[in-house]
Amino acid sequence: MNLALISAPVVGILALLFAFYKANSINQVSPGNDRMKEIAAYIADGAMAFLRRQYRSLAIFIVALFIILSFAPGLGLSTAICFLFGALFSIAAGYFGMKVATKANVRTANAAKESGMTKALNVAFSGGAVMGMCVVGLGLLGVGLFYIIYGDANIITGFGLGASSIALFARVGGGIYTKAADVGADLVGKVEAGIPEDDPRNPAVIADNVGDNVGDVAGMGADLFESYVGAIISAITLGIVAYGESGVYFALALSAVGIIASIIGVYFVRGDKDPQKALNNGTLASSVITVVVGFFLSNYMLSSIKPFIAILSGLAVGLIIAKITEYYTSGDYKPVQRIAKESETGASTNIIGGLSVGMMSTAMPIVVIAIGILVAYYVSGGSSEPAHGLYGIALAAVGMLSTAGMTIAVDAYGPIADNAGGIAEMCELPKEVRQITDKLDSVGNTTAAVGKGFAIGSAALTALALFASYTQAVGLTSIDMTKPTVIAGAFIGGMLPFLFSAMTMDAVGKAAFSMIEEVRRQFREIPGIMEGKATPEYGTCVDISTKAALREMIIPGLLAVIVPVVIGLVLGAEALGGLLAGALVTGVLMAIFMSNAGGAWDNAKKYIEEGNHGGKGSEAHKAAVTGDTVGDPFKDTSGPSLNILIKLMTIVALVFAGLFGSGIF
Repeated sequence: MNLALISAPVVGILALLFAFYKANSINQVSPGNDRMKEIAAYIADGAMAFLRRQYRSLAIFIVALFIILSFAPGLGLSTAICFLFGALFSIAAGYFGMKVATKANVRTANAAKESGMTKALNVAFSGGAVMGMCVVGLGLLGVGLFYIIYGDANIITGFGLGASSIALFARVGGGIYTKAADVGADLVGKVEAGIPEDDPRNPAVIADNVGDNVGDVAGMGADLFESYVGAIISAITLGIVAYGESGVYFALALSAVGIIASIIGVYFVRGDKDPQKALNNGTLASSVITVVVGFFLSNYMLSSIKPFIAILSGLAVGLIIAKITEYYTSGDYKPVQRIAKESETGASTNIIGGLSVGMMSTAMPIVVIAIGILVAYYVSGGSSEPAHGLYGIALAAVGMLSTAGMTIAVDAYGPIADNAGGIAEMCELPKEVRQITDKLDSVGNTTAAVGKGFAIGSAALTALALFASYTQAVGLTSIDMTKPTVIAGAFIGGMLPFLFSAMTMDAVGKAAFSMIEEVRRQFREIPGIMEGKATPEYGTCVDISTKAALREMIIPGLLAVIVPVVIGLVLGAEALGGLLAGALVTGVLMAIFMSNAGGAWDNAKKYIEEGNHGGKGSEAHKAAVTGDTVGDPFKDTSGPSLNILIKLMTIVALVFAGLFGSGIF
């Protein structure tokens, strides 16, 4: 058996062992005093209770789709088993990552209190590293193991379907949960009651901190898990056509190298007065190692430098989009500062400014993605060798995601630092502790925005690679846009991201309404709550977010699975290709727009809170809080969920490709 093939599950297990080691190191850190332990327990219990209820709800969907796949023509039990394990591995990655994140938050706060910035950064980042290594470890272990067992790329697409299905529900459910709590806590607490963020008198504060975990840890992890798996699967399916088994082995070997590079990169993140610099060092180290080894692997395994250039283009696209995202969402640059300035004249101009920045921010990322696609395709083979060209696009996606272990670690660090700040505030720790956690949190806001940009870029390349795999599976060499059925499919596909976003935004709005009413009720009816003499009913707010998230996530999730199958059966394989193309274009644009607009609104508020334009409590601040509450579901619910929507629809089309003919028209 080929060494590269064996390396995939072996390195996957190595990543899981490293995650266990980092988790154990976090357990050795003191969680602090009794009050800190109490608050941390509220957050951990709420987060894990939500996950358990979410997974119980999803069990029905998993069983139903398992049965359908088992008996569907051309698929069978093997595909169904791969689907089942894809779903279970995605669940496991989210569960273990969040379990450790809810331990790391209080330990980060206590490390800041007892040892300062260096120790606090190390604890928070270690918590993120567990999430990152669980995601890539389980992803590569699953894909590698099932390819060894079945040796059939068509069968292991089921694993990607399982990963994508859970990812969408996790992202949508987690996003609804966290933003319902966040909006309720901000509007009633900050604006109406005039109390600080994370004030223990706010009944929604625990639900808000729980939401950071279920949305930004478990949800984000599931998102990049399915991107990671989808990219490798598309490279396997296209690699066989281009290079035979060598194409498969190269994709798996490159992914294994990326995991090892990410593990090494973790050790480059050292405590520093500048946390952003420390995190950048880790990311840079893992990327450089992957690039250098990828160069030699490309020459050795495929006897060509062309695949390496495709990989390089993917990495470049990811890094450039991250920088563009930082420009449009960081308070250090003019777009966010302009929104903050416009807040002086009220919420209306704040909203207009945020929408403008979000729309403007789509231009450069799309140009960069387009250039990356062209470079990967034409350098790898182009029109003279289209199979090699399509494989090049898949390798660009694998290249971008090869260091996903480090990318996710840096991203998951953010909500851990945010929670640490909340715990410090609620436990009334010394001012210097909150200064440390605020510094870590501010860096976390930037890494979160950059992580979302990375997720969108990887989604575009992964979806395109899976789309190419779909065209190979159904034998499409071109899609005729003059056919009425294809145009109809493209229009329906272009509409779906808007419908999906409307559903998820409406879900947050309804849940936030219930949350706002509950917070107002408690402020009104519980005597002594504002004086700090009575404990708010935190559990009621947690329950509101939980029920709303579980109720509202179902229909948007089913939409992505059912619509491609219906269009494929009714209008045919070519029309389904039109649907996927339409959804890809509008989905990527909407995802960039919503994520960046939301990030810009958030950081405009924080920029004002730093003392600019009147500071906290000013009219500009009130306007910015309103903008931030609009941006919250943009950047943390609808925007990130669109990444998964376009990938899930594409992999559904790929898995069920054998069922689609010319349609009934």
